[in-house]
Amino acid sequence: MRHAVRLAIVRRVLTLTLRAAAFAAALACSLPVKAAPQVQLVGVMGSRALLLVDGQRQMLAVGASAAGVRLLALQGDRAELEVGGQRLSLRVGATPAALAPSGPAPGSAQEIVLAAGPGGHFVTQGAINGRTVSFLVDTGATTVAIGQAQAQHLGLDLQNARRAMGNTANGTVPVLLVTLTRVRVGEVEVANVPAVVMPQPMPYVLLGNSFLTRFQMRRENDVMRLELRR
Repeated sequence: MRHAVRLAIVRRVLTLTLRAAAFAAALACSLPVKAAPQVQLVGVMGSRALLLVDGQRQMLAVGASAAGVRLLALQGDRAELEVGGQRLSLRVGATPAALAPSGPAPGSAQEIVLAAGPGGHFVTQGAINGRTVSFLVDTGATTVAIGQAQAQHLGLDLQNARRAMGNTANGTVPVLLVTLTRVRVGEVEVANVPAVVMPQPMPYVLLGNSFLTRFQMRRENDVMRLELRR
């Protein structure tokens, strides 16, 4: 069954996407870049998984670890891994998973501090379900918004997602309603965040109010502080 929804975000998506593309090069120069390790499941051989970790082959049995990667379970062509406290589910032949930089355990911090970049936009690195993404903060968006191609890269279950219609500047488009198991920004992670998957490609994941309302927000000139609500 299709659900008609009113999403304040969808009318803003195209405008924000164009703006983001215009200053993406400038942001790349101004934002700190941290190399994130990548893991790919190449094959499954009995009770062992053949992995590529930063391009290096690793053969692991269930429970074994190598190069900071631990194999938790194998089921068919899928493997459950733990890397730096993050849990990942990989499928044979899928795109390598880029992992968020390691740091304090999620939940150990209570505040996110963001500095405005070119054009006054707040852009930051984070993770969805343990995979690295670039967020663009949008306080006028009802929910987190993800382009379909990136949603597929993140391994979201789009086949079973609820379908809806959203009004955009280019007319009505079909969208998918999903729930993100984990969304992490900096050292703060929250669970079960509603999101919408848009059909058009987007250079950033829009960080809307389904995430932001979990925090007490304060703006001080070019600094945004998000304090986790208790």
